[in-house]
Amino acid sequence: MTASAMSLRTIEATAPALVDLYKSAGVSLRRHGLDGLRAAVYLVLDYSGSMRPYYDDGSVQAFADQVLGLSAHLDDNGRVPVVFFSTDVDAVTEIPLDGHAGRIAKTVAGLGHMGRTSYHAAMDAVIDHYLDSGAAEPALVVFQTDGGPVSRPAAERWLCKSARLPLFWQFVGFGNTRSTQFDFLRRLDELPVPDRRPVDNAGYFHAGADPRRVPDGQLYDRLVGEFPAWLASARRLGIVPPRAADAL
Repeated sequence: MTASAMSLRTIEATAPALVDLYKSAGVSLRRHGLDGLRAAVYLVLDYSGSMRPYYDDGSVQAFADQVLGLSAHLDDNGRVPVVFFSTDVDAVTEIPLDGHAGRIAKTVAGLGHMGRTSYHAAMDAVIDHYLDSGAAEPALVVFQTDGGPVSRPAAERWLCKSARLPLFWQFVGFGNTRSTQFDFLRRLDELPVPDRRPVDNAGYFHAGADPRRVPDGQLYDRLVGEFPAWLASARRLGIVPPRAADAL
């Protein structure tokens, strides 16, 4: 078995509350042939007005903890870059493993008005951060939202523009599964290849009205389920260097 970026012993010492999540994430990564892979992990969080209940009831913090548990296998720097967005980008910050508890509440306490939902602003911030970081590894961007964007053409344009970068966008919906708000995300997930983009660089799944009820193992399977196919295609096209995808 190939070693994870961070060991179980390190997680036990720095973030003991995440141990079970770390173990569950490891199972999913091995199931999908991703054990030993090195990748940056980003978290994008919807801060629009309709998201308030999910911040208040701890759902967003719980989701952030789950992403941290996954990131510890893929990236050894012990922190996840986080973009909060609404009408514009509200904050670009980081959540460290050794300081994850309550970090979401502390961050949003310093933010302003919860606005509307501009996917493209958040996507632009992630792209800038990734390019500025000088990272050689591919990136898994976990993009959470509870509704469609204010500008669908802009969201499509940014997704297609980023398809030539080593970024995979895994969209996660919070809310009523029957809401038409998510029709756009389903269409975004299915934008044609190669007519609109050289590779399928996005996935989507719905976590429901109470995302905390989704079992950890199921969540991780959905977060990484489409990543291997993208990695293979992106490596074949030269978007991801072979050395960054050698775990496949």
